[in-house]
Amino acid sequence: QVQLVESGGGLVQAGGSLRLSCAASGRTFSSYAMGWFRQAPGKGREFVAAISGRGSSTTYADSVKGRFTISRDNAKNTVYLQMNSLKPEDTAVYYCATSPRYTFRRERQYNYWGQGTQVTVSS
Repeated sequence: QVQLVESGGGLVQAGGSLRLSCAASGRTFSSYAMGWFRQAPGKGREFVAAISGRGSSTTYADSVKGRFTISRDNAKNTVYLQMNSLKPEDTAVYYCATSPRYTFRRERQYNYWGQGTQVTVSS
């Protein structure tokens, strides 16, 4: 069982930045990939970014590529999502989740999920 807790969400103006954190329980954090998803009001959950267990490989959705950066600190059992140049369309609840492979992008390919953190970008 893995427990995930996101933090760092909030209200920011367009063009601003936020850094989300996701703290994981357990001793095998580095053995699984981590991903970030988001869900805007009235929409399904969509893939944002993922990172391999050791942090050497990452992948991003086209909509955030060049603006968002995913990273992890295995000593702290934490994965981060640095979000720069935020746009109103980035407004959503952001979730972190675990996966066997960082290349997975489908919601059902992720096993454990956090409760989410709200990000609101005003225009």
